[in-house]
Amino acid sequence: MKKQKLVLIGNGMAGINCIEEILKNSSTMFDITVFGSEPHYNYNRIMLSTVLQGDTKVDDITLHDRSWYKQHQIELYTGETVIKVDTDKKVIRTDKNREVPYDKLIFATGSVPFMLPIPGADKEGVVAFRTIEDCQKIINISNNHKKAVVIGGGLLGLEAARGLLNLGMEVDVVHLAKHVMERQLDQTAAQLLQQELKEQGMNFLLEKVTEEIVGGSRVEGLRFKDGSVVEADAVIMAVGVRPNVQMAMDSGIEVNRAIVVNDYLQTSTPDIYAVGECVEHRGTVYGLVKPLYEQGRILAKHICEIEEVGYQGSTLSTQLKISGVDVFSVGQFQPDEASKMITQYDELAGIYKKIVLKDEKIIGSVLFGDTKAGNKLLEMVSKQKVITDEEKMLILQASNEESQVAAMEQTDLICLCNGVTKGTIIEACQTQGLTTAEEVKKCTKASSACGGCKPLVNDLLAYVQSDEFDEVIEKETMCGCTTLTDEEIVMEMQLRELASVQEVMKKLNWKKEHGCSVCQPALQYYLGMIYPEYETKQESLFINERMNATLQEDGTYSVTPQMYGGMTTAEELRKIANVIDKYQVPNVAITSEQRVHLMGIKEEQLESLWKDLDLPLSSTYGNTVQNIKTCIGETVCKCDKQEALGLAVEIEKKTDYLTTPYRIKMGISACMHNGAGSTTKDIGIIQFDRGWEVYVGGSSGRNARPAQLLCVAETKIEAYEIVLGFIQYYRETAKYAERSWEWIDRINLLHIREVLFDQDLREQLIEDLEYDTYQNKKVLLSNK
Repeated sequence: MKKQKLVLIGNGMAGINCIEEILKNSSTMFDITVFGSEPHYNYNRIMLSTVLQGDTKVDDITLHDRSWYKQHQIELYTGETVIKVDTDKKVIRTDKNREVPYDKLIFATGSVPFMLPIPGADKEGVVAFRTIEDCQKIINISNNHKKAVVIGGGLLGLEAARGLLNLGMEVDVVHLAKHVMERQLDQTAAQLLQQELKEQGMNFLLEKVTEEIVGGSRVEGLRFKDGSVVEADAVIMAVGVRPNVQMAMDSGIEVNRAIVVNDYLQTSTPDIYAVGECVEHRGTVYGLVKPLYEQGRILAKHICEIEEVGYQGSTLSTQLKISGVDVFSVGQFQPDEASKMITQYDELAGIYKKIVLKDEKIIGSVLFGDTKAGNKLLEMVSKQKVITDEEKMLILQASNEESQVAAMEQTDLICLCNGVTKGTIIEACQTQGLTTAEEVKKCTKASSACGGCKPLVNDLLAYVQSDEFDEVIEKETMCGCTTLTDEEIVMEMQLRELASVQEVMKKLNWKKEHGCSVCQPALQYYLGMIYPEYETKQESLFINERMNATLQEDGTYSVTPQMYGGMTTAEELRKIANVIDKYQVPNVAITSEQRVHLMGIKEEQLESLWKDLDLPLSSTYGNTVQNIKTCIGETVCKCDKQEALGLAVEIEKKTDYLTTPYRIKMGISACMHNGAGSTTKDIGIIQFDRGWEVYVGGSSGRNARPAQLLCVAETKIEAYEIVLGFIQYYRETAKYAERSWEWIDRINLLHIREVLFDQDLREQLIEDLEYDTYQNKKVLLSNK
């Protein structure tokens, strides 16, 4: 197969990370060419402040040197700028008159520093802080001058100011707002940070609007709109960036604030993608590493023709060490009327913690001085989990180096930017003998992006090397018959086109020839999902077009007439009563799902009993969508139940004969009295005056578990579609025997919402569900 030509415009972190993901997915699909305007290999722009501060050298922040490009046969042009994209001929042109054709093109042009349009901005000594060259200019200035002003009290400005202090300069920080880093910190945390930085030597000029940079050919100072003046030999502009989109606009690609992309990072022009700071997705432009890397993973899968849900946006967080001070923020950290907050302030230790909650769920947080709970907070904000008292104490208590990492689960993230878990780092340490943070970075990429997790990586290394460490990394295999996980087995089944249980066991080197009670049904389920026409034999069932019976322990059978929505008629009840009399059915019960259960039927009676009964029978044996419990005829409530009952009927008819990873119990309540116990079911629906509340992930077993609110549907049809989409997505992505709540905890309720709220994805899920139901029913009927 002929390779496609892929051109990447931009040699920065977002673009090259995307190329890495593409190479992971398909190393032979593309011939890759990269253009970078800067005369350097790919480097970590976030770590420029450490170069300015003298802590590292340029070589130390280089992420990929020439050997990496050569190893992957990537053609790299540094110091060369793409100036035009001919979208008709599919050719790019550079400032060196080079023309390169493409099949696929990725814009990763990033951002350019925003320079205030004020008089004097073009004077000598006024520089931005964005590139290696900018760093060198500032270092050169410090050799001959001693007074600098940084315009901008955001993260970049403060890091530049710290570097200038290290270079021996006096530094004033000018900022428009009342306190620094107002987008990431509340006033208390900001004031603590300002006090710490003042003690380090910085001076702050807040609520100042620069009117003019004064001086001759070289900067001599700043004049503000309030008439005050400050002297300066150098001015560092750190007031923000703007997406670098001019070339995209000139090429006819749709641009708003940045290059407009869809959920697969496609632009308005065919075969052209965009990723990183130059991208606008659903009206949002991201500038932090984590969302840019998430975009790269989605883009890479789509361009490699791998099915992917699509980019749904990111939960923004900041966890960084600024001038030796740890700060963290995430989500909505300013409370409103609908939220509450918990604060803790230890003035002596210089530690401040603030958690903002809504309906007992964390929606935002700010940490200062002790940020080790940051990753946990980000997870809780993203997953919208109800916080327990124990978790509150864990976040608010004073942490020490070992207890924090020891308390973390192995699935918890250490490095947010690259998605590296605690377990991944421990496994790498144990299998490859890693002992330093630098070795961990090279092996796992943890701390290779923003660097904010480096203290946590060091803490984890200290814990691993301590006497207290006793954790073992164990891969969660399907069962004792195999060394493979469920995910690995399913992938191999698809790649090798394995189509039977025995073939899977033989090809994948099963330890037991015929498997066990765990893997046998799991493999049958996965085969049924991969091949909906796959035939399974269930000896406990007798099946024909309308009827089934379930084998009991005493050798007799039970039969349950299907009453969709728990509703029946006089005619149906007469038929049931006549059959009970004629066949002397010994045990008859009303189930909790409002069905009549006939028990104690002999095998030889089944055929004639079915014929006399002449009713559809419940097909909810085993792992299926169980009969829906509804609230019918409660005297305490006089609400209209017809809409809710009708919804139950429609869902039950749609999910007949449908297998699931584990039994799905459902309840539909017609009003807030919740007569069906809908908030303790796998799926629960409650009708109220403004629509339908849909709950998921509940359990009414011995260890009862409340369901979480998935959404509020405005109409019955929307509730119906959300429920069917949820069931199908659970079928497609859950492990066999994984309960709905376990699945939700594993893949994140927020992610599930994003999938189901996408109309196109939801329609596709429902279409797949209908096809699977049809195939399952067809197979069952063929086995009669």
